[in-house]
Amino acid sequence: MTRLGDLERAVMDVLWDVVPGTSDGVTVREVADALDGRELAYTTVMTVLDRLAGKGMVQREREGRAWRYRPAASREAHIAQLMLDALDLGGSRDAALVRFARSVTGTEAEVLRAALGSEAGLTSSDTSDDTAGAQLTDRLDGPAGRRPAGEAAER
Repeated sequence: MTRLGDLERAVMDVLWDVVPGTSDGVTVREVADALDGRELAYTTVMTVLDRLAGKGMVQREREGRAWRYRPAASREAHIAQLMLDALDLGGSRDAALVRFARSVTGTEAEVLRAALGSEAGLTSSDTSDDTAGAQLTDRLDGPAGRRPAGEAAER
């Protein structure tokens, strides 16, 4: 997935915040107006949206002489893809996942446990006991339940 520049990110933020999933999208003028504090030329915003369409980040549909733009995917889907792309940068995916899992807050860890539990077919009550915690740890530790070198167990 393509990383976004500052202006592209600002434009995508407008689309993600302004355009509901069922909307017909917004025009270049509406995006330019929503970019408060940035005095950008109409053509600059049009060029950014055109490039985002070329990257597959936005969908556009002709309406008269203008285009209407909407995000191709949700903000959450985009962020999830960035995270997956980061895992592909090299090294051990397992080690990166373990380090990530250990760096999240308690609330974020609960969200991860619930998501992994639902993927594994566990109920929410199952994800709160020691067995489910061990399953999550085993899943994050990778093959044979081994922790990557230099990683200590934290429970």
